[in-house]
Amino acid sequence: MEPVVDTMPIGELLDERRHLLDVAHRMLGSGLVAEHVTDEAYREWYALSEHQRQRIGAPRAWLTQVVGSISLARLALPDHDGGPPGPAGVGSGGASEPALEDDLGALWAGALDALTPAERAALVLNDAFGGAVGEPMSAAGPAGRHHRPGPADTEPLDRARHSLRARAARPTPPRVEDELVDAVRQACADEDRDRLATLLDPDAVAFYDGGGKVRTLTRPVVGAPQVARSLLTLLARHPRTTLHTRPVNGRTGLVARYDGQVAAVVSLDLAGTRVVQVWVVLNPDKLRSWNRPRG
Repeated sequence: MEPVVDTMPIGELLDERRHLLDVAHRMLGSGLVAEHVTDEAYREWYALSEHQRQRIGAPRAWLTQVVGSISLARLALPDHDGGPPGPAGVGSGGASEPALEDDLGALWAGALDALTPAERAALVLNDAFGGAVGEPMSAAGPAGRHHRPGPADTEPLDRARHSLRARAARPTPPRVEDELVDAVRQACADEDRDRLATLLDPDAVAFYDGGGKVRTLTRPVVGAPQVARSLLTLLARHPRTTLHTRPVNGRTGLVARYDGQVAAVVSLDLAGTRVVQVWVVLNPDKLRSWNRPRG
């Protein structure tokens, strides 16, 4: 399957963010501050032009170095208390780690407690980069940050408006909606791109909402083959990823879980017997309500 720029499987997407949170947490000792630093690193990523992002061969390593640079800058602030970091391996979403990792994390935290903030930062960065600390960042890094690119071409939005009008003109009965959404789920589970494309309108449009907090597509994806490819890249088969039909905003949609946590919510706009629009929510903030314990 051909890759789609800025699209990756859900597992890799979440693991990348958890890795960045872990690095920031170990350097700064605060989960809340780690969230802010990680979000800032992703803002640096999206501040690059699309061409610059494509030239970065290892985005995760680039983001890790940005997190390290931001954390070092915070450690240098006069009012930083230099308190010890919490246990390593703490990520977002509240997912529990194995007991062995908890024990090792506690030992690691105790060892870091004895270091100065600067020593602790150097050790964490060295661990993250495998000894590459101190090497200059690429020209596309934060030192050479660029403004966001201008507004995307309006054609995808025009297509979206047309799709909404088409849906209103050809409402889908609830029974057909359930069958169509389940057929989309099955095609994704089977990784059958041709079958999935036949369920989509030829001018189907997909929108990916990462909230700037995960690395995902920033432009609408237009056309049935392209939408199918992007969905199958995101929902690639993995033992820890599941996909189910669930009520979403009062209609039938798809919910993808990774390690039991909701990682993506997919809404589908239908017209007759075809999907005309796909809305994929990957923003961790918007997914928090889906991951709260049900009473």
